[in-house]
Amino acid sequence: MAQTTTEVQIALNNLVAAHRVLTSKLYQYHFYVQGTHFFTLHEKFEELYNETTEKFDELAERLLAIGGKPYSTLQEFLDHSSIKEKPYTEKITDMDMVTSVVSDLRIMRDELARAIVLTGEAGDDVTQDMLIGYKTDVDKHIWMLQAFLGKDPLEGE
Repeated sequence: MAQTTTEVQIALNNLVAAHRVLTSKLYQYHFYVQGTHFFTLHEKFEELYNETTEKFDELAERLLAIGGKPYSTLQEFLDHSSIKEKPYTEKITDMDMVTSVVSDLRIMRDELARAIVLTGEAGDDVTQDMLIGYKTDVDKHIWMLQAFLGKDPLEGE
């Protein structure tokens, strides 16, 4: 049980790191989006970075509640995130931004799925319930953004 608890703490901490990096990328897209979908995507990226920031906080607080120590520096976030940052050094299209967000959300979805299994094995129903609810939201974002791109929800998997 102790090993599983440690694994849960590591999984949550990796999610904390991924959320912080994803939030930065969503801000970047919010700042730099241009094109015919500017108003729609500017608002959508803001919605997503607000939600991601809220989940970042919830994950870190849950980690503290189960005896973990959440990462709290930019370097820790970068070192432990499954989502990689990408400096905005050249212009990308609004559709490429959405495609990138879908890709990152799929990484998040898969990381959440692994953490759901770990929390089940650890008997941590509270954390598992929190993660299941959040994964449902991520799945919905993927579906909606794929629809925005005119693609099947599973295309690009």
